[in-house]
Amino acid sequence: MLRAYQLVPYIQQRWEEDIPEKEALDAYVWIDVCSIPREKLEKIERYFSIRFPSKQEVVEIEATSRYHEENGQTRLIVRLIEIRPAEEGLVLQEQDLSIIWLKERLFTYREHESKVFQELIRKLKYNPDVADNPLKLLLAILGQIVDVDADNIELISQHIYRLSSELKTADFEEQQRNILQIQTLQEFLIRLREGLFDIQRVLSLMIRSERLTDSPREIVRTLLKDISSLIDHTNFGFQRLESLQNTILSLINLEQNRIIKIFTVITVAFMPPTLIASIYGMNFRYMPELEWQWGYAFAWFWIVASSVVTLWYFRWKRWL
Repeated sequence: MLRAYQLVPYIQQRWEEDIPEKEALDAYVWIDVCSIPREKLEKIERYFSIRFPSKQEVVEIEATSRYHEENGQTRLIVRLIEIRPAEEGLVLQEQDLSIIWLKERLFTYREHESKVFQELIRKLKYNPDVADNPLKLLLAILGQIVDVDADNIELISQHIYRLSSELKTADFEEQQRNILQIQTLQEFLIRLREGLFDIQRVLSLMIRSERLTDSPREIVRTLLKDISSLIDHTNFGFQRLESLQNTILSLINLEQNRIIKIFTVITVAFMPPTLIASIYGMNFRYMPELEWQWGYAFAWFWIVASSVVTLWYFRWKRWL
């Protein structure tokens, strides 16, 4: 799908299948490309003498591959991460966003729809002055990415709080499921941190660009501060998850120790009766109790009494 936007006044045009001619796109400031075949993407590249990053360039992690300036063009690659609730917990969707900033136009390319663009377009509809030129639009996109990352961290924090609240009443099976959920949340935080470090490196290079004036450079500086704050929040989230994980493991160990203690007590409690029964089970020719009328009851008395005394002793020592 191809979308084209005129910012002030706000106008949107979309094409589902065919790519229009260049004259039809010249009037638009923002051209947004979402999941189109490579041959159609090359047609747009020929129109405006640009080049979108290849798949190989997108997966590169070097800062110079994520941010590049040449011949009045600035090319950026940032990561879009979206976490949303689902029946089984939280799910994460991740993709790379390619941005090409020209003096008179901005191009964006991604593979899937994103909450970042949905929220940004909603803002532009009600207040087009937020981004009345390509540079402001670029900064608005980057700012919206940071806002969505903040929402993602807040959603994970809420999920951590819910797990912590349910911990007091969770049984053994629920505790095992909670450990798996904690591992999932840790993986989500890792992905978020990678995305935040990614955009932080891009902005660190961008702030030194000669194409920025003082006002946009101050906006970039503010975004860098926000990203540093979000990274601190992810660190705090990791600490909470590790603490929660250690608590659950401690509870599981306590439960296992309690079960082992019960089996140990039962085993020890039956040792004296077993000894008595073994004595009277010996095949000797002469055993006085065999000829005694109350011999059977006498043996049973000591078997029961030895168990009761053993259990009472454990209770007195507060081992039960």
